[in-house]
Amino acid sequence: MYDQTVMRDTRAVVDLSAVAGSIRGISGLVGPRVEVMAVVKADGYGHGAIPVAKTALNNGASSLGVAYVQEAVELREAGLSTPILVFGIAPPESIDPVVRYDLAQAVADAETPQALSAGVTTDRPARVHIKVDTGMGRIGITPGDALEYARLLKKLPNIEIEGIFTHFPRADELDPAFTKRQIETFTALLRELDHAGIHIPKRHMANSAGVLAFPDSYLNLVRPGIMIYGLYPSREVARSIPLSPAMSLVTKIRFLKRVGPGTPISYGGTFVTKADTLVATLPLGYADGYRRLLSNNYEVLVRGRRAPVIGRVCMDMTMIDVTLVPNVAVGDEVVLMGSQGDQEISTDEMAERLGTINYEITCLVGKRVPRVYING
Repeated sequence: MYDQTVMRDTRAVVDLSAVAGSIRGISGLVGPRVEVMAVVKADGYGHGAIPVAKTALNNGASSLGVAYVQEAVELREAGLSTPILVFGIAPPESIDPVVRYDLAQAVADAETPQALSAGVTTDRPARVHIKVDTGMGRIGITPGDALEYARLLKKLPNIEIEGIFTHFPRADELDPAFTKRQIETFTALLRELDHAGIHIPKRHMANSAGVLAFPDSYLNLVRPGIMIYGLYPSREVARSIPLSPAMSLVTKIRFLKRVGPGTPISYGGTFVTKADTLVATLPLGYADGYRRLLSNNYEVLVRGRRAPVIGRVCMDMTMIDVTLVPNVAVGDEVVLMGSQGDQEISTDEMAERLGTINYEITCLVGKRVPRVYING
């Protein structure tokens, strides 16, 4: 079988030491009494769920979080036996693998826990975490209904209420008021449950922004996501610990040609040269996650210098102007995201140019881009 990294010049380089450093920093910040659940959904935010999960677990994380059952099954089949929580409500077809692979399942409806209860065929109960909606407006039981819901779950055979959690939609903003109200609502609910004799062992609400900015939200478990990968949730959030980005996106110049003034470049001729221009063609495009919106609107690094993207980004190729780059040659490394020399093109910079968030940038890097892991 051929090595993908040999067949392609383009690759996403993932520095696992950055992941390890993030996990250790999180553990140090929250303290020894608080567990760390590493969120590795969406294939580890595009970094590769299995290598990231192994690195996180080797550096202080005690469990993993994913969005869908299929993501959890992939981790189990890779040999990971650690606790895994599925955040999304499982469809009926997923009940069997939830039980068979010993997954913890988020619940906020009547049907899912009933199906789990009926699906247990061993002495091991199905583990559930009650999802409470304190302001996200996505999935979850209301705080006012949570006590009665917990009582119903307690009556079901083969069900263990292992955890209860909520989620922050605005913890990465400068104004903390909304998140503080969520913390107050959720902690009041926990007191109500305890008073009613329902003590749920795992209690969690802090995502990355919560970890960085709201110590009152730690409880006994936190769920960092984007910060595991060395990225801050926003420019507004507190930077309580230093982070180093784990992913770089690099390629090589595959073709060079010099053209005269008045030469249109790429589809639609949206860029026309004004002078003699040295054009380099890169072997990646929007099918690799390098967005078409970057056409005539961004730069890359070549030999430590910035070179502009010219013309429309194609499905498989992108053109850049390297006229001002000395001694440029076919085979030169090009950094689209990351550092080269004393220059850097950050994930945040690309996200700002595209009007989005850094989460989306790493998730967009396509499957046909090989992941290369270093310092693992």
